[in-house]
Amino acid sequence: MFRICLSVAILCLVTLTDSAQAENWPGWRGPRGDGSSVEKNVPTKWDGATGENILWKSALPGWGHGSPIVWEDRIFTVACVEETEQRVLLSLDRISGKLLWQQVVFKAPLEKRHKLNSFASSTPATDGKTVYVAFLEPDFGSTNKRTPGNMVVAAYDFAGKLKWQVKPDRFASVHGFCSSPVIFKDKLIVNGDHDGDSYIVALDRETGETAWRVKRAHKTRSYVTPLIREIDGRTQMVLSGSRHIASYDPNDGKLHWKVEGPTEQYVASLVFDGKLFFMAAGFPEYHVMGIRPDGRGDVTASHVAWHIRTARCYVPSPVVLGKHLFIADDRGTASCFATDTGDVVWKDRLGNHYSASLITANNMVYFTADDGTTKVVRPGKELDVVEENKLGEYCYASPSVSHGQIFLRGEKHLFCIATSDVKTTAK
Repeated sequence: MFRICLSVAILCLVTLTDSAQAENWPGWRGPRGDGSSVEKNVPTKWDGATGENILWKSALPGWGHGSPIVWEDRIFTVACVEETEQRVLLSLDRISGKLLWQQVVFKAPLEKRHKLNSFASSTPATDGKTVYVAFLEPDFGSTNKRTPGNMVVAAYDFAGKLKWQVKPDRFASVHGFCSSPVIFKDKLIVNGDHDGDSYIVALDRETGETAWRVKRAHKTRSYVTPLIREIDGRTQMVLSGSRHIASYDPNDGKLHWKVEGPTEQYVASLVFDGKLFFMAAGFPEYHVMGIRPDGRGDVTASHVAWHIRTARCYVPSPVVLGKHLFIADDRGTASCFATDTGDVVWKDRLGNHYSASLITANNMVYFTADDGTTKVVRPGKELDVVEENKLGEYCYASPSVSHGQIFLRGEKHLFCIATSDVKTTAK
């Protein structure tokens, strides 16, 4: 009897420990907005063709590049059903992959987009009660090459009931839309950089009413999701775009500091290692920067710790792991830099082309190429590929990690990847 009780106690302790390590993935790039997972039981090996470590594979109506988000046993993602011109929000069961409901946000003609973009590229955000989505609703009120319309932001409860829908301002772009909303306290913040009167807008999460709105200096597109950090008593919301890198106070939109340039267009979100912000861009020139966060006003000449021009990274957002910054450039080359100096630790060809942003888990870095191949890399002085995993489907969306599972969105399916231990727990 004693042994049985002891075994039960140990099992309960393990279960509680595993539960304590589990994290929700509530928005773009996860709980910290930087692609990092603290979970220890995340899979490193799978195979889409044989089904190895594929817990389930669910067909999705429509398609899109927005990442799935996870809250407990619910998954949310967005899609565009091109045949009906509907932009939709989807909810799935995390355990089985079953589609629970599908809500039409709106129906409108399809916008002009870049060939590597989609009509549903914005990643939703949730606080565990409400799910927030953002799209471009074209109205074709212009003959320009860009598609004009309105930014549409909507809020749904977990049952799929619409709470509110607003159109904060105009939006037009030759490359389409992919601005992901960010939750901060009672506000929902969305980047409105576009080929027009650009802005950043904060909405009241309960009503959708505008809490604050900041004009951006230049009328040019960017697709960067802001990163928010508390640093030395200041709450900083940092993003690149509109031909500069800037830090704002997300409470009211006031500017802390800015770095002018170094290029015109930006897609990748920034990351932070506790000492420096790291920016990767862009077009027409390529840059990687380490920026000190303690400045005020224009800090272009004073707070750039290091600056290199040898990594052609534009779309995928980087990650920091320990003292290393990892970057995947659009051509399939991966680079590892020392965070303090920007020195190249290693640089090597790793894939065919990268659109998905990087993630970290198990003290390793996951690189997912457009062809659906994910290479798991162990940090070190040289490139060390631990595993190479083929999904069997093209993949442009960034991975999500929650409850010991990886969620990869292919062109047609959502895949749940899990080890046998997690499978047993899930059942």
